Amino acid sequence: MNSIQKQREFALTEQEIDKFHEQGYYGPFTVYEADEMRATWRRQRLRILDRSAAIYPDDGTESGNTNIANYDRHMDSSFLAEHICRPAIVDRVVSVLGPDVLCWRTEFFPKYPGDEGTDWHQADTFANASGKPQILWPDELRYFGGTITVWTAFTEATEETGCLQFIPGTHQKMHYDETKRMHYDPSLINTVQKDGVRRGFFGYDYRELQIDPDWVPDEESAVSMVMQPGQAIMFWSTLMHASLPHSGKSSEMRLGYAARYVPTSVRVYPDTDEIEEYGGRVKLDRYGAVLVAGKDAYGHNTLAIETTRHHPFTTS
Repeated sequence: MNSIQKQREFALTEQEIDKFHEQGYYGPFTVYEADEMRATWRRQRLRILDRSAAIYPDDGTESGNTNIANYDRHMDSSFLAEHICRPAIVDRVVSVLGPDVLCWRTEFFPKYPGDEGTDWHQADTFANASGKPQILWPDELRYFGGTITVWTAFTEATEETGCLQFIPGTHQKMHYDETKRMHYDPSLINTVQKDGVRRGFFGYDYRELQIDPDWVPDEESAVSMVMQPGQAIMFWSTLMHASLPHSGKSSEMRLGYAARYVPTSVRVYPDTDEIEEYGGRVKLDRYGAVLVAGKDAYGHNTLAIETTRHHPFTTS
């Protein structure tokens, strides 16, 4: 670990690593200055609307693949491709996961004025929607589980606009059984009240997965992740996390971009050729994980190949 830290400008200190393992998260930290992020996103948001090179289709229907189609836009956006490899992010991830790291998924998380918050949840294998694990750690490292997520604020994230919330230290024990599988019901979106707070899960109810149906998250211990544009937070996906509703007092959408990282020893989408979520399916024939640090000595996964600035990654 010390040799890695000496080579990487943004590596975590031993004290920061210890705190990360204790709390389950690190940050916020700066990836871009706020003015830089605002200017960059003004340029990039129109380009992102162009889906002509996106690897997943979006049929534009309510029952279609709209939510899944927002995955992995780093495969066709040069800005997002550079973002997931940015040293301010990768150096910190390597500090925890070791020298050989894949980015296996990215997602946009928009929250519009009036949108509900996201319910408390944990993710280990990400099998909650399809019933199939999307990531599997090797048996000798199975006590880790989950993925490291780096959630970057592309716009300001406040309690009024629906920032992330964490319950520190909850990443060591899973309160949900992902093999139960949740049931998708789009009528649940923006309709569910939980303890007086509008919180849902994109058409799912995470309570379906609870190991103890009477268990209730300790919201009194929650901390809010208020962030300026360009700041990021790094956390284990097994950490209890949620977001607040967008109050609607601001007309600005809150937008986060999540990049998910695992060591190269982890199997990504094992024994499956599609993603099944949100009532839709997308094929993985154009998908590849991105090697952001080190080397892949395992050969478990299809890797994306760098190509051109306008089409940054391909798998063929």
